[in-house]
Amino acid sequence: MKILVVSDTHGRDRELEKAVEREAPFDRLIHCGDVEGREIFIEALADCPCCIVAGNNDFFCDLPREQEITIGGKKALVTHGHYYGVSIDLSGIADEAKSRGCEIALFGHTHKPVVTEKDGVLVINPGSLSYPRQAGRKSSYAVLNTDIRGNIEAEIKYLD
Repeated sequence: MKILVVSDTHGRDRELEKAVEREAPFDRLIHCGDVEGREIFIEALADCPCCIVAGNNDFFCDLPREQEITIGGKKALVTHGHYYGVSIDLSGIADEAKSRGCEIALFGHTHKPVVTEKDGVLVINPGSLSYPRQAGRKSSYAVLNTDIRGNIEAEIKYLD
């Protein structure tokens, strides 16, 4: 299974369209928030099952604050991250995921990509396609690949 993970598109579609075109086909799209009213467009563009959560800039929407989903047989927490202090430290989000029995935490908010393990939890932030903040400021996203044994490979990718 191939999963495209994005975040912090902030209503700007051009970079998201590039990432979708580059990575197609994929089996699922996960958006970690700050879609700013573009959830219907994103679901149509992806043309596959989508998991989209609300970010701190998603006002007046019906998106859930977070979701628990299964990826490769493992439970995953999908959230924007701003409720867990991710701008300061990843302990809060790792602790929350662990307390819910999740082995994976997917989040956004910081606009900085990261794939790391924290207290036994695979913690992934795809960065931002629209407003990257890491050194070099390249638009980024993540691709997760799972195999039949439940192994998960996570890779951060950048648009040129």
